[in-house]
Amino acid sequence: DKLLFLWSFTVSIFGIGGLLGSSGSRYLAVKFGKKKCLLCNNVLMIVAASIMGCSKISQSFEMILIGRFMCGVSAGLCVPLHHQYVGEISPRKLRGFANSTSSFFWTLGKAIGQISGQRELLGSQALWPLLMASCGLPALVQLFTLPFLPESPPYLLMQKGDQEGCKKAIRQLWGEGQHQAEIDDIMKEKATMKNTKILSVLELVKEPAFRWQLYMIVTLTATIQLCGINAV
Repeated sequence: DKLLFLWSFTVSIFGIGGLLGSSGSRYLAVKFGKKKCLLCNNVLMIVAASIMGCSKISQSFEMILIGRFMCGVSAGLCVPLHHQYVGEISPRKLRGFANSTSSFFWTLGKAIGQISGQRELLGSQALWPLLMASCGLPALVQLFTLPFLPESPPYLLMQKGDQEGCKKAIRQLWGEGQHQAEIDDIMKEKATMKNTKILSVLELVKEPAFRWQLYMIVTLTATIQLCGINAV
C-alpha cells in the first residue's frame, strides 16, 4: 500500500505543480515579459532534470518527487507563455499556423517520450535516469537560442510603453517594411484593455455571463482524453 501510494503521488505531483505554475503565469508574464519568463523556466526545467537524473546515484526517491513537481511547475508556466509568445511574434498571416504547431509538437513530444521509455531503449533498469533527465535537453536548446529573439512586440508596447523597442522588435522578426497597421492594432488592443476588468479564476467561475463558455471548456478538456490523440 505504501509503494502504491508513492507511485500514485509521483505521477500526480506533476499535475499539482502544473496547476501552481499555470496559476502564476499571467502575473509573471505581465511583470517580467514572456521571453524572460521562458528563459527562467528553462533553468527550472534543467534543474529538475538534473535532480531526477541523479536520483538513482543518490538512492533517493524523494529527488524524483521533487523533480517531478518542478517539471510540473515548469510545464504549467511554459504552456500558456509559449502559446502567447509564439502568437505575438508571428506575422498576422502565419499566426494561426504558428499557434497550431504548438499542439503538434506537444503531442510529438509525448510520442517521443513514450517511445524512448520502452525497455529496449531508455526504459531499462540501467538507463531510466537518463530518460528522466532527457526533459532538460529541449530546455537547454531553448536556453541558448531564445536570447537571439526579441521580446514580444505587444508586451513592449502595451506593458512597457516602449514604442521604439516595439518597432525594433517587429523589424527584427518580420523584416523591414511598413508595419504601422500592426502597431495601430496593438494600440487599439491596449485602449480596449484599459476599459476591461481582468477577472480572477474565482470571479470567472461566479460570473453568469461566462457560465456556458466555462461548461464547454471543461467538457472539451475532460473528453479530449478519450479521443485517441495520444495513441495517434
